[in-house]
Amino acid sequence: MTQSDYLTGLSLAILAATGFACKAIFVKLAYRYGVDATTLVTIRLLLVLPLIAMMRLFRRAQTTPLSWHDRSMVFLLGILGYYLASLFDFIGLETVSASIERLILCLYPTLTVLLSAWWNKTTISRRMWCSMLLTYCGMAIVLAPDLAGARLDLPGMLFVVASTISYALYLTWSPPVIKRIGAMRFAELALTMSAISMFVHYALTRPITLLTTQPLPVWGYGLIMALVATVLPLYALSAAMARIGAGKTALIGSLGPVLTLFMSMGLLDEYLTPLQWGGVCVVLTGIWLVGQRKT
Repeated sequence: MTQSDYLTGLSLAILAATGFACKAIFVKLAYRYGVDATTLVTIRLLLVLPLIAMMRLFRRAQTTPLSWHDRSMVFLLGILGYYLASLFDFIGLETVSASIERLILCLYPTLTVLLSAWWNKTTISRRMWCSMLLTYCGMAIVLAPDLAGARLDLPGMLFVVASTISYALYLTWSPPVIKRIGAMRFAELALTMSAISMFVHYALTRPITLLTTQPLPVWGYGLIMALVATVLPLYALSAAMARIGAGKTALIGSLGPVLTLFMSMGLLDEYLTPLQWGGVCVVLTGIWLVGQRKT
């Protein structure tokens, strides 16, 4: 791998983390109009489908038929990545506070690094261990003030843990498939599978007419999430994993909660305490270690 490819992979991973971090902001804005979580997730994923179709039309890429193995892997990863992970997360949020949910979800990069090392039979370098330690110590400092008074519900926490494991498995098993079929094609197929799965789930549990009665701003925020916080960062995430691997991509994704805090300050009138700013610096130090070439 050349230095240019490596830096490109790091940049794409940071871009993906930034896009995914926007999602929480748009969700909070959309909730002001009374939409429930399942309906909002369904709107977001349904709007993803025409965006993917437009991207494919724009690229006009020639593709070869997938093997049955790759088809089954795309099906599995699509289910894990943005259907089950999202569904379990939102079910958990019904009984678990957002602060506890965010703290649990911060475990997915560590799980991805450990699962990748186990699955690929590789070792984890000392620098990667230090990076994980710094990153999660920093995240604990950043999120600690929000934990006061948080409600602890064991079933809800287990759903959030299931979401974390589902997404970590998606990141661990994706790179080999991406290398075989291409990053953009994989992103399109996996996200399409997720969207179809979410729509089927919605159709079996709720009246479809509920979608058409949602206020226009809800659809507007859904469209923004579909483009800025789903399609574009997913392309970037897949391309980053193809260049620098799932472990480093996941650890750089730890920037997401920190970026969400920054955006919350500007859009939702939230703020950081001096202690939280110290935690941000610790997280950024951990991310800097990941960005070093020899790990």
